[in-house]
Amino acid sequence: MSESTPAVEVGKPSPIARGQAAVSAALDKIGFNRAHKFILAMVLFGAFFDVMEENAMGAVGPMLQELWNITTPEVALLQTATILSMIAGKFVTGILGDFKGRKFALSVNLAVYCLGALICALAPGYAVLLIGRIIVGIGLGGEIAAAITILSELVATKYRGSVVASVNIGAGGLGNMLSFGFAALILGPMTNFFGGPESSWRWMFGLLVLPAAMVMVYRRYLPETPRFLLSQGDRDGANRTLSILASARLGNRHPVITEYVPAGADGSIVKPERPRLTEVFRGELLKRTAAIGVASWMSFGAQSTVLVLMPVILVGQGMSITNSLVFTMIMNIGSFLGAVFAAWTAQRFRRRIVMTYGAIAACAAALAFVYLGTTPALVLLFGGIFQFCVLLQNSTIFCWSPELFPTRIRAFGTAVIAMQGNIAGALVPLIGAIVYEIGGVTALFTMIAAMYVISAIVVRFAPETFGLDLEEVSDED
Repeated sequence: MSESTPAVEVGKPSPIARGQAAVSAALDKIGFNRAHKFILAMVLFGAFFDVMEENAMGAVGPMLQELWNITTPEVALLQTATILSMIAGKFVTGILGDFKGRKFALSVNLAVYCLGALICALAPGYAVLLIGRIIVGIGLGGEIAAAITILSELVATKYRGSVVASVNIGAGGLGNMLSFGFAALILGPMTNFFGGPESSWRWMFGLLVLPAAMVMVYRRYLPETPRFLLSQGDRDGANRTLSILASARLGNRHPVITEYVPAGADGSIVKPERPRLTEVFRGELLKRTAAIGVASWMSFGAQSTVLVLMPVILVGQGMSITNSLVFTMIMNIGSFLGAVFAAWTAQRFRRRIVMTYGAIAACAAALAFVYLGTTPALVLLFGGIFQFCVLLQNSTIFCWSPELFPTRIRAFGTAVIAMQGNIAGALVPLIGAIVYEIGGVTALFTMIAAMYVISAIVVRFAPETFGLDLEEVSDED
């Protein structure tokens, strides 16, 4: 305990714990209203464009191979560069989230992304495109981690899991599905409208900037979370945010203030020590970080590999570029359904159960894709089932991650777990491309199946958080 932290009477909760418990009780009382729906919509739109941009490289990969005469590993490197820079973006955003606020961290991401997307659209060659992908990655890096952190702190316990998991409906669900449909439209029937193959892929990058800029405007209505404000000693700010949420109107500039967090012994708050980021790598928190971090590595690494290489795999089996994108889009209907199912399960089943059975099903689907996918219809069926299982896994990781850490380091802890998925997403596609060129589809999907076996094992070591207040899990002090 530092000299600046007052002593707490043995057997009684600290002022910080009482204050955070008051916030939790207030959010449970407020429930889930129109203000929460608007916040969720803004987050979903941001996550949607995040994934649209992230998948753009896999969609244009086959076309760039023809136009610029680049190899499959070089296509994978563009995706790897994006995801590696996303790691840096997540790291910085996690720190900003705990030191400067969740809203501040979330607000800076899309501006950097827009700059990177414009550079990609105007790139004269491979080197500049690579630089653009790096800038895009930095902008996109903290988007999902910051989004799930802010939602987890603004929503009542009853709805928290479903709301946070539903982020992937906009991201991995609609984003994965529609990104390839969008690409198939721009690079297929509308190619000539956008100037032919030489420039249509540039328009695809450029068009993705406009909706993201709109989201930036809407995000000015996002409130800072009362949990963060309280952790910084701002009890008045926490009560103001809670009162705005209770009014169900985010634009309410002059709400009637309710003392949800009372002054004095009933819920006073003292300003704690600054966040100690190394906490996530020590003791019980290290065990949590490692368990879900490994699961994130396996699931997101497998997903990124399939998204990047699937169009290349299908083209290699004789399909046209347009048809390969349409097939990939149809398979990703499974992604959307998996994200919806994850949001449903998050309010009804324990995290560990969903992750375990989801990983087993993903393993089986990957093997079925290889050994039973002998016709186009079966390829679509097993590919769709695989994507369903992947999004069930990833969405559950989304809602589980912020529940594992105390408020003072929740943004950074969540970012660290998300970073593991990005590291895997950067490296595994490169490894997968090499495995594919050496051993074909069978070797690639056997590797992916093994990754999900590992995921099913490691989640047994993480604490169960289903139905618990954030303060109960993280033991705020």
